[in-house]
Parts: sequence; C-alpha cells; structure tokens
Amino acid sequence: MTVRRTSCNLCEAICGVLVTVEDGRVTDIRGDESDPLSRGHICPKAVALRDLQEDPDRLSTPVRRTPDGWQEIGWEAAYELVVEKLTGIQREHGRNSVGVYLGNPNVHSLGALTHMPTMVRQLRTRNRFSATSIDQLPHMLASYLLYGHQLMVAVPDIDRTSYLLMLGANPLASNGSMMTAPGFGKRLKELRKRGGKLVVIDPRRTETAAVSDEHHFVRPGTDAAFLLALIHEVITQGSARPAAYVDGFEAVEAAVEAWTPERAAGITGIPADVIRRIAQEFAAAERAACYGRVGVSTQEFGAICQWAIQVLNIITGNLDRPGGTMFPRPAVNPLLGLGRGHVGVWKSRVRGLPEFGGELPVSTMAEEILTPGEGQIRAMVTVAGNPVLSTPDGRRLDEALASLDFMVAVDPYINETTRHADVILPPAPPLERDHYDIVFHQLAVRNTSRWNDAVLPKPASARHDWEIFRDLGLALVRRTPWSRRRVETTARLRLSPRRIVDAGLRIGPYRLSVGKLRRSPGGVDLGPLQPALPGALHQKSKRIDLAQRMILDDLPRLDALTTVAVDELLLIGRRHLRNNNSWMHNSARLVKGKPRHRLLMHPHDLAERELSDGQMVTVTSAAGAISVEVASSNDMMPGVVSLPHGFGHNRPGTQLTVANRLAGPSANDITDRSRIDPVAGTAAVNGVPVTVTAGQNSPE
Repeated sequence: MTVRRTSCNLCEAICGVLVTVEDGRVTDIRGDESDPLSRGHICPKAVALRDLQEDPDRLSTPVRRTPDGWQEIGWEAAYELVVEKLTGIQREHGRNSVGVYLGNPNVHSLGALTHMPTMVRQLRTRNRFSATSIDQLPHMLASYLLYGHQLMVAVPDIDRTSYLLMLGANPLASNGSMMTAPGFGKRLKELRKRGGKLVVIDPRRTETAAVSDEHHFVRPGTDAAFLLALIHEVITQGSARPAAYVDGFEAVEAAVEAWTPERAAGITGIPADVIRRIAQEFAAAERAACYGRVGVSTQEFGAICQWAIQVLNIITGNLDRPGGTMFPRPAVNPLLGLGRGHVGVWKSRVRGLPEFGGELPVSTMAEEILTPGEGQIRAMVTVAGNPVLSTPDGRRLDEALASLDFMVAVDPYINETTRHADVILPPAPPLERDHYDIVFHQLAVRNTSRWNDAVLPKPASARHDWEIFRDLGLALVRRTPWSRRRVETTARLRLSPRRIVDAGLRIGPYRLSVGKLRRSPGGVDLGPLQPALPGALHQKSKRIDLAQRMILDDLPRLDALTTVAVDELLLIGRRHLRNNNSWMHNSARLVKGKPRHRLLMHPHDLAERELSDGQMVTVTSAAGAISVEVASSNDMMPGVVSLPHGFGHNRPGTQLTVANRLAGPSANDITDRSRIDPVAGTAAVNGVPVTVTAGQNSPE
C-alpha cells in the first residue's frame, strides 16, 4: 500500500488530495492538509477520480465508426485517417472548412494546455470555438480592455477582505470560479471571525446566499442596472478615490449620471434604499471586494456587468489593495505563453459576430455548419467537450454535427456529442497523468505552487492527451505545405509537459524547478497576494482607462430593459457541488440522492398557474420546449425558474451506462442561440423568457 499526493483537477479549486493505492488500484482519496491552498478541503468530485479511473464505459483505445458499429483501431492508423480527412477537406473547401471546439476540461489538463494549442494552430482555421463564450468571456474581455491582457483577472483577496459583495456566484457549490478558492465555507467563517460581511445578489437563494449575512433577489439580466447605480452612488457621495494611474473617471461619471438607485430599483427589484446603503457600506469598508461570476456573465449585458464590477473596485480604491481585488503572482506565468487578446479581427460568416482571442461565439457554431457557402464548416475537431448538452440550441447543433463530412473527437467517452464522430481518440485518465495547474494559479486567492507525478502508471497501449496532440500536430506539419515555422513547431511538440513547466518555473519570479517541487509534493506556499500595479499592467502606458468605448457605447441598450410579459417567467441555471456540467454524470456516487434535474419554481408562481409540486410541466421558449418535473421552492425569486444544464442523456448511440439512467432534459434545448451579448459574444443562457404549462410536451 502506498499513499500518493496529487491535485484534483476536476474543477478550479485544485484541491490537494492523498490517494491510497493498493495492488495497483485506488482504495481511498482524502484531502491533503499539507496543501497550502486547499488546507485539507475536498468535495465529493475529488473522490470520484477513482470512478473515472475504473469506469467501464471509458474508452482506452481509439475507435472508428463503421457500418457495423464502433471498431477499435490502432493509434498510428487513427492518426493517419484523421490527418488525411482533415487536410483533404481543407484542400477541397479551404482552411476554414474545419472547425474546432474545445471543452472546459482542457484548462484542467496540463498536457492539453502545453500541446493542444500548437496542434490546433496547424489547422490555420478561423472557425474556432470553446466553452469560453458560454462561461467567462466577459471576465476576459474586461481584463483585456482595462488591464491589457485577457487572463490578467483581478480576484477577490477573500482571506483579508472585510466586505465581500457577490453577484451571480455560488462558491459553496463551485468551490470558486475565476477565483480559485478551495474551502470557501471555511474562508467565509474566517471572514466573519474578523468582523467581515458577505452580501449576495442572486435571483435564487443559493447555498452561498443561504449562509450570507445579507441576500437580495435580483431580476435576471438586470445586474448591470444595479452595478451602475452603485457606481452612481459612490460618485454622488464623493467616495470615489481612483488611483493616480486611472483615466476616464469623468466619462464614467457622465455615463452613470442617469442610473439612480430609484431607476435601478424599478428594473432590478432591489429597493432603492438597499442599493444606496450597499454603496455606502462598500465605499466605507476598510477592505472591500466585488465579485461576479456566471450569473452576470452569461446574460445579454455580461460585458457591461464585468466592466462595472471592475470600475466599482477601482473607483473605491479597492483594486490592487490587500483585502480588495488583486492579481496573483504564479510561479509559472501563463500570460507569457498566451496572447494579450484581440477583438473583432475577423467575424463569423453567417451572423457577422466578432471573434475574441481567436475564437468565435459558440452560439454561431451550428449555423456555420448548416449554412451552405464558402467557408462552411464541413469537418469538426472536438476536444473534451459535449456542446450538444452545454451550448445554446442543442437540438440544432445535434442536427448540424450529424451532417458533417467528418468529425474527430479527443475524448474518453461516447457521449451526446462524440456519438457523431468518425474517430474518437481517448486520452489517459487524470490519475495516470503528471499534473501542474498552469491556469488556476493565475486565478488563486493565495500564491502557491505544486507539481505532482502521476499516481498510477499509464498502460503502454494508452496515450496521454499531450501525446495525442503531439502526434497529430507532427502529422499535420508533415502533411500541410502551408505550415510555418516547421522546425520550431516540431521542437515544441516534442517537448514533454514536464520540461515545459520546468522551464517556466526556472524563469518565473520564484526561480523554482520541477525537481524542487517534487521534493515538496504537498505544495509550496508562496505567500498572500501582493500589490503589483501599475507596473504589472500590460498596456505600454501603464495606465488604466475606464472609458472603454465598446462598453460606453453599449450602455444605451440598457434603456430597453422592461418587465416581462404577464405570463412569462425568466429561466436561470444552477450549479450543484456534485455536478460538473455534463461529464461527471457517469459516476454513480455523484448522481445518487435526491434528483437534481427538476425545475424550481416559487409557490406563488405554481399557484398562479394551477400547478402542483412534483407535476410534469412543459417549459417553452423561443427555441423550443422540454418536459420536466417541477419542484416548489421558496428559494426562488417570484417570476424566476431554475433548471440546471448538463442533463438530457439517454440519446441514441451514447454509451454512458449511469448517465443514461438519469431523468431530466437538456436546458440548452430551450436556450436560444440568437440571445447573445453583442459586445462579448457570450451566449445569454440566463434570463431566458419562458412559459410553464401543465402536461408533457409531445416528443418531436
């Protein structure tokens, strides 16, 4: 029996874990108290690492589609087939005829981060999509506009703050998001112990809101009005104190002049006196931080919301201040290897929506496949993603993927998306990989670093994800005459993730190495976040300009905010601690217990429609209709209903034994691809107008 230290890389919390191995099998997983960031905390997902390792549905060798069903194929033959098909389609139809979709788990895998981008660049396609535009894109846009880099994200220094204002976030379920903060519950207790306060703004009384000091319902999609009113009040009260390197204050003052608390109250449902008081408390707090997450990003005003959150922190003097919002200083700087970002260098072919950071909005993916003409996507590469369940108008995307000439998926499962693939290349599971968190140390509430060797040996017949990307990338370099920098690309692909991380550690601010970290497998504590501005800004001027025209020119769109129709409700999503989008539903230990797929509705809304708790109802939007059981909940704001995404399994051709037994529809079958934030390009999957009626929707 041996006990190995590693990290759980299933979510952003990157908790340290102790894994007990007996006779080559995992027998126990528990929190690692020596980890300086997670301090022994884990959630149920970490224990399910064992389930991923032992899942009989997980593919271990490549498979290809044949008239007689899926058949195993050797790695080299699979690579040859994939590269031949992709390059052949590009020769006939142009380089943009191949599309790429990258799912969320890519940022949790060291090998994907070090090798996948290089492979994708060899395709030279502009039709690139990812989960970014249904998740955190407004965060990254605000960072790019204000701080000069898309990943220079200011995170709440929650271990030292005295006033935490949180919008559309539920870290007790998410463990932090765009804020790596494992053990949020313990951190909240520490906040209270030092006399601090947590205020939550959310249309649902979430797990986090339920334990907050103060919770206020807000009408979905109106958070921007609340934030602008806060900024208005801070300025009106004379409490604004932006740093000397901040420009554009006067333009912001003029832009928010009309956004009084009274005006915002009529739109948001939050009383004017509450808005005014929160503004006063925030500005007067010794150390305050405003933080917003999925709820404020995935709506029609997501870009305005995330900009306004930054502005509130900046003008109250809380940016780059201990206890305010600060910038981590990771041991490996991912900003060096990731471009600053750009907006609108090209646009989508059908709707003309702008790219951000080289990616088009995922809401456009189905139409780019289905709409004939030059540049039509005829082949897709999907990596660690299930967009049929996780992106808007999933039924139409399902139809689109079925129409492709060719599709390859790098994925360990035959799921609702990969069932359309012609070839599936499965990577080794997490416990068989070395791990270092490149991205999430950049978002962490404390500076730490840890390297972990694989817990279990990889079978000789298996491939790490980085080896798959390496081999595909090298094959593309050989087959594509347009490949530039062939020698440099080849050399980069041949480097192992360990060597890449080691180089990053050695040139990093702490002059570490993989060898040094291996001698401290529980992680190294590098201390609390430290002030870094203006020197760390990525603008040449080393100044922050609040007056971003992209945002200010979009503010008049808020004037159209009105109440919904009498019979309409607003649909929002929700997160659960034991859910991880769609891909952890094949773990029996994570899906057991009370059903989590139900539509939550306030008792008043149920009575008004003569509906009862547990009844089957039909939820209808502009995109379609689904049937689901409804559950009465006083945790919902009246006029708002909640349905989690990631369900909708048991479709023909999938091979997910546990997930296929789960009830529940896909929420994204009724999210409309046309509802989008025109500035950020983010899908507006929260605040969707719906009607709820008795009875079950007839199957299509």
